[in-house]
Amino acid sequence: MNSDNTHMKAVTIPEFGEPEVLRVERLPIPEPGPGQVAIDVACAGANFAEVLYRRGVVDVPLPFVPGIEVSGRIRALGEGVTDLRVGQPVAALTIVDGGGYAEVAVTSAELVAPLDGLDIGLGVAAALPSNSTTAFLVLDRVARIEPGDRVLVHAAAGGVGSQLGQAARLLGAGRVVGTVGSQAKIETARRFGYDEVILRDRVAEAGEFDIVVDMVGGPSRTAGLHRLAPMGRLVVMGNASGADDVGIPANHLWFTNKTVSGFNLAAFSAAFPRDAGQALRRAVQAAARGTLRVQTEALPLEQAAEAHRRIESGQTTGKLVLTVAALSHGAGRP
Repeated sequence: MNSDNTHMKAVTIPEFGEPEVLRVERLPIPEPGPGQVAIDVACAGANFAEVLYRRGVVDVPLPFVPGIEVSGRIRALGEGVTDLRVGQPVAALTIVDGGGYAEVAVTSAELVAPLDGLDIGLGVAAALPSNSTTAFLVLDRVARIEPGDRVLVHAAAGGVGSQLGQAARLLGAGRVVGTVGSQAKIETARRFGYDEVILRDRVAEAGEFDIVVDMVGGPSRTAGLHRLAPMGRLVVMGNASGADDVGIPANHLWFTNKTVSGFNLAAFSAAFPRDAGQALRRAVQAAARGTLRVQTEALPLEQAAEAHRRIESGQTTGKLVLTVAALSHGAGRP
């Protein structure tokens, strides 16, 4: 993979700005610390989170290697790691410190899911750690979904949205409705577990919901709050629209018996790595069984800037994956 044993290829953010600031560079290969593993990366998921890093919305030290999720094989074990082995195929969250857009990434062993014996390729596996893990955590841990709950998901055709509809079904939801920003995305979203998919500006006609998940922000956040039934839960987990923050009066929550919660996977994974890892392994098992499906499109690592352009355009469906190394077969089949 590497031209020498000390350096690797990586995409960096040397300065904040447009996609063109991303650079392919040679960097020293990182070594795992206690409780960590190093992974020879096969694929890295491309996410809106990395766009935020590149824009400077998230405060990261420069130069910075983005990349919040990867698949590949264990390269080295840090002190105290005994339940993983070198050469093992894995999917992993690298969201706490970044580093996924590289030939080698380091992360906590608790944020790793083994792929041994599972019918899942490394291309698909790289698309699971962020979005699929988030879907299970948001619905189960934050929204506390109950059997029969009515669920509304904004941005249903996107990477996270495509997983939320399916996870809601697996967790016993009664009615699952998704919203999208254009007519062209309706058919795509329908393939991901939704009973109905509607345009976002028609949400006022959709009825009441026990859970609303919003990663769009702006008017969608306000509309979602108004769609909540008594004792309903709105989960805020993004602002893809770039709209100004939406104020939610506490007195409104008081008088209407509604709840608003926030979820950020990076902060959750840093505070509760064991729980995040358990959710990741749950997602991997569901994908291997075929009960959780992810749609992927691959680009080479060198085209990370193009991946960012597509994500920012709002026209992507499913998940973009950056291919870092040649994919092997068996566990790790693309």
